Amino acid sequence: MKTGFSILLLLMMTACSSNKVIIDKNGVDMVQYQRDMEACQAYAREVESGEKVAGGAIGGALLGAAIGALVGDSKTAAKAAGVGGVTGATRGAGSAANEKNRVVKNCLRGRGYKVLN
Repeated sequence: MKTGFSILLLLMMTACSSNKVIIDKNGVDMVQYQRDMEACQAYAREVESGEKVAGGAIGGALLGAAIGALVGDSKTAAKAAGVGGVTGATRGAGSAANEKNRVVKNCLRGRGYKVLN
């Protein structure tokens, strides 16, 4: 139960954190920019965050369990699997957030904006 709660907490923190896009605003119609930004964010929502988080959690749990089994008993393996699962889920969430950010920036560049970050 603790592991599930930890994963949920990490997902919420990742969802709340945002990578602000900085553009050169010189000569930019900000109303049109907002429309374009919303369209680009809609594309970014197509990134499969859940799959990346789940894949990371499963991979981390398996690796943690294997390492735990090598260095200890079944109790150690179970604890290591939990830690590995949370760590893997965190990495998966971070990977999804980075990919979403790349999608938004690439979309804006494709629409003619000069993205500075």
